[in-house]
Amino acid sequence: MPKRIVKSLFYITHINNLPSILRYGILSHRQVEAQGIPFTPVYNPEIVANREQRLTPDRKSLWDYANVYFQPRNPMLYKVMSETDKKDVVIVGVKPQVVDVKGAFISLGNAASSLSPLLDIKTGLQFINGEYWQIINNDWWKTEDGTKRKIMAECLVPNGIPPTDIHSIYVTSSAVAEKVRPVLNEFTQPVSVIVEPHMFFQPSKQGAITNKLFWVDGDMFFSQMQTLTVSVNTVGVMGKGLASRAKYQFPDMYVAYQDVCKNKTLVMGKPYLYKREASLDEDLADEPLSLPNLNANKWFLLFPTKEHWKEGSDPKGIETGLGWLLENYKTEGIQSIAIPALGCGLGGLEWKDMGPLMCKYLSRMDAQATIYLPQEQQIAPEFLRREFLLGK
Repeated sequence: MPKRIVKSLFYITHINNLPSILRYGILSHRQVEAQGIPFTPVYNPEIVANREQRLTPDRKSLWDYANVYFQPRNPMLYKVMSETDKKDVVIVGVKPQVVDVKGAFISLGNAASSLSPLLDIKTGLQFINGEYWQIINNDWWKTEDGTKRKIMAECLVPNGIPPTDIHSIYVTSSAVAEKVRPVLNEFTQPVSVIVEPHMFFQPSKQGAITNKLFWVDGDMFFSQMQTLTVSVNTVGVMGKGLASRAKYQFPDMYVAYQDVCKNKTLVMGKPYLYKREASLDEDLADEPLSLPNLNANKWFLLFPTKEHWKEGSDPKGIETGLGWLLENYKTEGIQSIAIPALGCGLGGLEWKDMGPLMCKYLSRMDAQATIYLPQEQQIAPEFLRREFLLGK
């Protein structure tokens, strides 16, 4: 096994705070108050107040520490992105040497939670580089198994982190990068600006096919669409690919899937809509959520692409299923839908064939739809052009 090395730590903040951060560093809440430094908050007062009550082994409040995450793509960032304009959120990359500061601690999870042990650096890094490594490098988390808390593991640095320990500013788009670069020009230390939309739960690329139909290169499970589509077989096995991930992330959906396979409700050419009532935002965001949930009542369309999991995907069966979707989406209440490139993952079909087939039906829907490109294939630009996908 290769040696696991923490290459960076991360601080989530508002773009308005960059000038003071680059001048004074990332300061503890106590230092910000003591020095009277104005700032634009991204965390609500309740979260900040909760952290004051938790004490480290040195009997100091969390307010006396600057906190940086081992993984910024976490429930706290999801909450911030849900409640703040996306173009105003930036992530500051910090050199890993901050863990060497005297009096620093590692919290094995959200430090405000009493369930998260606060450990000395040596012991904490053994956990981070050991059993926590997979958790903090995962794309998903759950409340039930503790990963929602654990993925927010923090390094607590007393008083603050100097600006010389900042190496990068991560932003969600090129437009935000252009806003950040002039700020950096006023300071002497070299700091890179890195456009990393995936870090902010955004697609890395997307393109319009019609005014309501888009292709997207990104993580479908963070889509804002009302309905997510999962490619399945009709025998109740979710073993690999997107289906396997869905099985882990949404066990209630998996139970519903097995039921409709057993009673033969799910057959080729007739997808099944599971109208899940739990809020995805509440699953993903650190609590409390102070804004209405955008992802309340997330639904799942179980779309058969093959009968048996050992078989290749069936393009004729997929086309019949797309016809069913076109005919029934309004009566079923589907308002918007995210759908993977059906059959193009482990099913063995090619995007150049399935992309136009999917667009033939989805382009006729009076609802927003996003097709998520297959991660297993490199798609040539000519196969993403609207003329090709629409057959014009």
